[in-house]
Order: sequence, then structure tokens, then C-alpha cells
Amino acid sequence: MNPALSVILFTTLSGTGYGLWLWLGLRIALGPRAYDFEPIGWFFALLLGAVLTTIGIVASLWHLGKPLRVWRAFTQWRTSWMSREGVMAVATLAVAVLMVAPLPIPHEIVQRPLAALLAVCALGTICSTAMIYASLKPIPAWRHPLVLPGYIGFALLTGGLAFAALPQPTPVLRFALPVLLVLTIAMAILKLAYWRAIDAKPLPQTRGDAIGLPNRKPSVFERPHTEANYLTKEMGFVVARKHARKMRVFSLLLFAALPILCIALAIATSRPWPWLDIATLCAICGAFLERWLFFAQAKHLVTLYY
Repeated sequence: MNPALSVILFTTLSGTGYGLWLWLGLRIALGPRAYDFEPIGWFFALLLGAVLTTIGIVASLWHLGKPLRVWRAFTQWRTSWMSREGVMAVATLAVAVLMVAPLPIPHEIVQRPLAALLAVCALGTICSTAMIYASLKPIPAWRHPLVLPGYIGFALLTGGLAFAALPQPTPVLRFALPVLLVLTIAMAILKLAYWRAIDAKPLPQTRGDAIGLPNRKPSVFERPHTEANYLTKEMGFVVARKHARKMRVFSLLLFAALPILCIALAIATSRPWPWLDIATLCAICGAFLERWLFFAQAKHLVTLYY
């Protein structure tokens, strides 16, 4: 598949933003009462999440032929994961605004329920984004069972590192850093398993199936086009195996190896900064590279015709 820059930016940045809101919602809903000055950090977490999700959504509009008609997509939530993603994104943003808006009742009463709702809505948005791809039958690599946990894991990893990089009380960091360390290792194992699985599993159909000659091995006599068309440009993108292998290594270094080193240094030295800032930046760059590979290495069944 054609790895469109707008979609990669959208899934990477909005995933980080919703992951950040998910961590923030869990912290407020399930954690102890706020430490001194901690609500200031919560405000900046809400603001940073809004900036990241907005940049991602704006970037995704580049991929639409007629962005002015995007509002119509919201009406198709019964059958479309893309429509459900839009509905959940608006709901998540509305809850985030309510958390900082002046309310007629004391904030202490509604803070935990609103935070829990923010976490649920953020998780729903991330899952909807993943299901857009995981529900597409013509692209076997995206139908793999690790696609959904992979999207959730990358959102939790990049969003969690961004959350930890904000000024946090020491007790919060003592809990969050070991969790992030385990999560980073788990994501490295998950991606290695996913890449190994898509490399080992061929397309479920053959060229003979595509042209109505099952159990045959037809050969190409002549190309059907003298020039590339829309299908070959969008669905027939190919990345060389040796380049893909190098990019996988770079991606693992960025989203796993370097963040693990930075988190370990933050724990060992009891000085979270600048290690967590570096870890966040590396993880986002690694997720961007991983997402490029996710699109570039996916084969659409329509390519069997060409």
C-alpha cells in the first residue's frame, strides 16, 4: 500500500495524543489525590494531547478528496469504523474540554468520573483507528490479530512517555517508569512477532484465483498497462526486502532500544529529565517509521491482477 505521509502523521501523532489522555485519565480516576502543583501538569497534559490530536486530524484531511464533506462521514457510524473513529474523537475532545471548563458543581465531585470517561473515550478512539485497518479483508497483513494490540500498545508507549516527561511527583514516576519499561519490551516482542508472521504467511489467494483459474499457475504475457494507474500507485507499492530489514532495525532502535536505555538511566540516576524527553522523541520517531512499514509492506489482493 502507498504509505501516505498524511495518514502516517495522523496515526502517529493522534495515537500519542490519545495515549497521553488515556494515561492522564487513569492517573486521575484511579490514583491518589493530586500532589502539590500536580493539577498544573494535568492541564499541560490536556493541552499537549489536544495539540497532538489536532495536528494529526488536520494532517489526515490532506488525504481526503473533498474535506468539506467530512461531516457526512459521522452519519455512517453503524457500519464504518472510520465514522466511529470520528464520533469517538469528538466525544473524547468534548470530555477533555469539560475537564478544564468552569462547571456549576465543584470539580472535586466530577473530576474522577470525567477522567475515567476521558480514558474510556481515548481507548475507544484508538481501537476505532486500528479497526479501520484490521477490518479490511483484501489486505491480509492488516487482518493479523496483533494489529489491534499493536495500535493500543504504541499509543500507550508514546503517550505514556510524553505523560512521564511532563513534571510529575516522585511517587507517580516510581510507578510509571517500571510500567513503561515493561511496556517498551513488550512492544518490541510484539512487533518482531508481527513482522515474522507477515513474512512467513503468503497471500491467501493466487494469481490463478484472481483471473478465475483456480489451481492454475498463469504467467504474464504482457503488462496490462503501458503506464501506472491509480491501483498500481495506491495498492502496488513495493519496498525492497533489504531496505525493509534496515528500516525495521532502525525502528526497533528508536521505539524500543533507546527508550529502554533512557528509562533505565532515569530510574538509576533518579533524574527523569532530560532522559524522558529523549525517550519520548525517539519513541515517536520509531512509531512513525514502524507505521510507514505497516503501510508499505501491506499487499492488496488487487495486485494479483498486475
